[in-house]
Amino acid sequence: MAAVLRLPRGTADAAEIVEGLLVAAAARETTAPELADRWREIAHQIGDALDALPPPTT
Repeated sequence: MAAVLRLPRGTADAAEIVEGLLVAAAARETTAPELADRWREIAHQIGDALDALPPPTT
């Protein structure tokens, strides 16, 4: 399934979401490892999608 996100600051907001997911995953590693793994997976998927975007033109 695909989703469309409207982020006012574009990729900067998406990068912040990725960072937040990774920080949250690290915090839950011992208490909820399955959840931490899922959050890391989501962060990596978003990161891969960002990497696949064409570079901005100026």
